[in-house]
Order: sequence, then structure tokens, then C-alpha cells
Amino acid sequence: MARIPIAVQLYSVRQNCAEDLPGTLAAIAKMGYEGVEFAGYYDYSAADLRKMLDDVGLRAAGTHTRFTTLLPDQFEATVEFNKIIGNKYLIVPSLPPNRKGSKEAWLSNAELFNELAEKLQAHGMLTGYHNHSDEFSPIDGEATALEILMSNTRSDVAMQIDIGNAIKGGGDPIGMIKKFPGRSYTVHLKEYSATNDKALVGEGDVDWKAVFSLCEEQGVTDWYIVEQESYPYPPMESIERCLKNLKDMGL
Repeated sequence: MARIPIAVQLYSVRQNCAEDLPGTLAAIAKMGYEGVEFAGYYDYSAADLRKMLDDVGLRAAGTHTRFTTLLPDQFEATVEFNKIIGNKYLIVPSLPPNRKGSKEAWLSNAELFNELAEKLQAHGMLTGYHNHSDEFSPIDGEATALEILMSNTRSDVAMQIDIGNAIKGGGDPIGMIKKFPGRSYTVHLKEYSATNDKALVGEGDVDWKAVFSLCEEQGVTDWYIVEQESYPYPPMESIERCLKNLKDMGL
């Protein structure tokens, strides 16, 4: 299969984005990243964002889209915004507490994601969920929240597995990718280290070669997305070093 391109989640450099988004995007492109995943738009219009991306040769690899913006009163505006910036992956990064505490809540979430997936299909877009650590604790002594969600949703509801978050929560991200094949359209490359909470991608305990081999074998992953939330160096330098490490691994 064609190589999987590498993007960066802009939350990794959110302060830089807030201070100078055009300059930050230009610097990210110069590093060699091919796309960005948005986590907020810093009061820019969709047209302005698209021009910024086009000007420096970046693509939209996804958006972390607030749950509320996918509900009926904002759905059409959200779809239009993402069409303009050229994004097809509308990933929900978190849910309110009242939608997370029980098996029934996660089954209800599954119904909602199924409805959204059906609506987005007509627009050539996909939705899905990005895990943190807490989705890997068993609910009522049974399956984990992420297992309940994925087991009860359509095959086109994305499981945006965050590798580091999963391991931190006691989960097995490689096992989850295997258990739900064809759902990892975008994958968050976040490091986990038992001894260094500021480890960069490639400098911790994750078996990255196994992750990459599995994603390539399944053949549905459109983007690897670096997310670095702890900083041994300034944020921009940290994400640049992550990309260098990935390229040194052959990506």
C-alpha cells in the first residue's frame, strides 16, 4: 500500500497557534509534516484556514470536533465548515460526564454515533471517537467503554486510537486495532514510557514497528497523527523531534 502520511495534532502546539497560526502552520510544513488535525480554529473562518493550509502545502487530516457541534442545531454548519477546509474526519475528542458513567450511557453514545455516521455518509465524511485513558476501565466488571462503543457502532465509525493514552489506562492498543479491524482511519501517535512522562514518540516503551505493521496490513489508515502533550523541549522543537524519530524508523 501507499505510505501513510504523517500529520500533527495542533493541540500539541496550541500556544504557538494562539499567538501566530499562519506562522505556526508554515513552520510545521517546513518540518516535513504533511497535514494537521485541528483542535479549535482560533477565530479564523473556514476559508481563511483553507488558504493557510494551501499556502504552505498542508492538508486537513481531521478535526477534533466538539460533541455539541454535531447535534442537529449545528450539524449543517459543522459539515460546511469541514467541507471548506477539506476535512473528512470529524472526531469527537471527549463526551460530557453524564454520557460516560455506565454501560447504558455508552450504548446510547453508540446509537448517536450510528446516526451521525449515516448522516455524514451523504457528505463523504466520517465521525468517530478519540480515546483517553478512562475508556479502558471495565464497566460493571465487563467490557471497557471503548469496547462497548465499537461493538455497537457501524464499521464506518472511526476508532481513533491514541496509543499512549490507551497504554496509560491499562489498555492494549494493538489488541484493539486487531479486535476492531478497519476502524483505525486515523491513529494518534503518542508515546508511553513507564519511567519518563516527557518521552517523545520513539523514545519510550511503545512497540511502534508493531503498530505501523498492523496499520499497513489492515490498509485503512489514512493518517498517522503525532500528539505530544508533555515537553522535554519547547513544543515546536518537541514535535519536530517526534517527526525526525518517525522518519528514522522508516516512515
